[in-house]
Amino acid sequence: MSLTLATLHTEAPVPALAPREQETLRHIAAGRTYLQTARHMGLSKHTVDAYLRRIRAKLNINSTAELTRLAISLGL
Repeated sequence: MSLTLATLHTEAPVPALAPREQETLRHIAAGRTYLQTARHMGLSKHTVDAYLRRIRAKLNINSTAELTRLAISLGL
Protein backbone atom coordinates (compact mmCIF):
# COMPACT_ATOMS: atom_id res chain seq x y z
CA MET A 1 0.00 0.00 0.00
CA SER A 2 2.80 2.46 0.79
CA LEU A 3 4.40 1.73 -2.58
CA THR A 4 1.18 2.74 -4.32
CA LEU A 5 0.95 5.94 -2.30
CA ALA A 6 4.57 6.78 -3.00
CA THR A 7 4.08 6.17 -6.70
CA LEU A 8 0.99 8.34 -6.83
CA HIS A 9 2.73 11.07 -4.87
CA THR A 10 5.76 11.20 -7.16
CA GLU A 11 3.63 11.25 -10.33
CA ALA A 12 1.68 14.31 -9.21
CA PRO A 13 3.04 17.58 -10.61
CA VAL A 14 4.93 19.62 -8.04
CA PRO A 15 4.00 23.31 -7.94
CA ALA A 16 6.93 25.60 -8.61
CA LEU A 17 8.70 26.93 -5.56
CA ALA A 18 10.23 30.38 -5.55
CA PRO A 19 14.04 30.45 -5.29
CA ARG A 20 13.92 31.66 -1.67
CA GLU A 21 11.41 28.93 -0.80
CA GLN A 22 13.78 26.36 -2.32
CA GLU A 23 16.69 27.78 -0.35
CA THR A 24 14.65 27.73 2.86
CA LEU A 25 13.59 24.15 2.22
CA ARG A 26 17.21 23.15 1.58
CA HIS A 27 18.32 24.58 4.96
CA ILE A 28 15.49 22.98 6.91
CA ALA A 29 16.05 19.62 5.20
CA ALA A 30 19.73 19.88 6.19
CA GLY A 31 18.61 19.96 9.83
CA ARG A 32 18.97 23.66 10.53
CA THR A 33 16.55 25.43 12.85
CA TYR A 34 14.37 28.34 11.75
CA LEU A 35 16.73 30.73 13.53
CA GLN A 36 19.86 29.23 11.93
CA THR A 37 18.19 29.36 8.53
CA ALA A 38 17.11 32.95 9.07
CA ARG A 39 20.60 34.04 10.08
CA HIS A 40 22.20 32.31 7.11
CA MET A 41 19.69 33.84 4.67
CA GLY A 42 19.70 37.30 6.29
CA LEU A 43 16.03 37.10 7.24
CA SER A 44 13.93 37.08 10.37
CA LYS A 45 12.76 33.71 11.70
CA HIS A 46 9.21 34.91 11.02
CA THR A 47 10.01 35.21 7.30
CA VAL A 48 11.46 31.70 7.30
CA ASP A 49 8.26 30.49 8.98
CA ALA A 50 6.20 32.29 6.31
CA TYR A 51 8.20 30.63 3.52
CA LEU A 52 7.69 27.21 5.08
CA ARG A 53 3.97 27.83 5.55
CA ARG A 54 3.73 28.74 1.85
CA ILE A 55 5.65 25.61 0.85
CA ARG A 56 3.41 23.43 3.02
CA ALA A 57 0.28 25.02 1.55
CA LYS A 58 1.48 24.68 -2.05
CA LEU A 59 2.48 21.05 -1.61
CA ASN A 60 -0.12 19.99 0.96
CA ILE A 61 2.59 18.87 3.40
CA ASN A 62 2.08 18.80 7.15
CA SER A 63 5.37 17.75 8.72
CA THR A 64 9.05 18.59 8.60
CA ALA A 65 9.78 14.94 7.79
CA GLU A 66 7.64 15.21 4.66
CA LEU A 67 9.39 18.46 3.75
CA THR A 68 12.76 16.76 4.12
CA ARG A 69 11.68 13.81 2.01
CA LEU A 70 10.50 16.21 -0.69
CA ALA A 71 13.77 18.17 -0.60
CA ILE A 72 15.73 14.95 -1.07
CA SER A 73 13.53 13.79 -3.94
CA LEU A 74 13.95 17.20 -5.64
CA GLY A 75 17.71 17.06 -5.19
CA LEU A 76 17.83 20.10 -2.92
